[in-house]
Amino acid sequence: MRSLSRPTPTLARRFLRATMLGGGLWLGLWAPAAAEVIKAARFDDPTERYDHGVLGDAIEHETLVLTLEDGTERRFTLPETLVFEDTAPRLADVTGDGEPEVITVESSLTRGARLVIYNAEGRLATTEHFGQRNRWLAPVGAADFDGDGAIEIAYVDRPHLAQTLRLVRLEGGELREVAALRGVTNHRIGWDYIVGGVRTCTGRPEMIVTTGEMSTNLSVFWSKDKHLDTTPEGAFTGLESTERLLRCE
Repeated sequence: MRSLSRPTPTLARRFLRATMLGGGLWLGLWAPAAAEVIKAARFDDPTERYDHGVLGDAIEHETLVLTLEDGTERRFTLPETLVFEDTAPRLADVTGDGEPEVITVESSLTRGARLVIYNAEGRLATTEHFGQRNRWLAPVGAADFDGDGAIEIAYVDRPHLAQTLRLVRLEGGELREVAALRGVTNHRIGWDYIVGGVRTCTGRPEMIVTTGEMSTNLSVFWSKDKHLDTTPEGAFTGLESTERLLRCE
């Protein structure tokens, strides 16, 4: 499964966002399917109605397309007040049932971004919008970081401003914050990719991000004292330096 933060190369992303992703502007209707397991996800219906441009251009998307195990597709199209503002939708088991959900970012034209979880039936849970347009978040990954059997989702809250790593957990149909760490980031304005992600190199899941000024790579993990701790992982010299860490090199 693709890493939650692996980048789509610049030219490929522009091509996908501008040319290959055609489709209708509607929420697809479907007959009951035998299989509800999500096997793939992609964006469709490019739009320029939100001109934030944090990912390097003004093209975002209106529709999330899920491909199920039986080959059928389900399409979820946002209203005109929202867009998918993300590099790609990500598959990860959030509920702990062994099957993937989809993690992505929806942005309001007036209230900024929120983290969103979809299953095969549609939107499962969200965080709150930031409350101001042109405010964004960058997903990091999902894992059982604290070892309690439940899955946490990590993202960087406003990677260019607040630079705060947040962990949220799905509880009672809502995403509840369980930990936070300030002074880190995983994105610069204009990049069409997100650096870092989640790795398991020593038996525990770790989040790879950088310091706020992007001078040093960091591994972030749940400590025995039940809080987030960090270890420096060498100088940040670009995308490949974080990719090597994800490969446990």
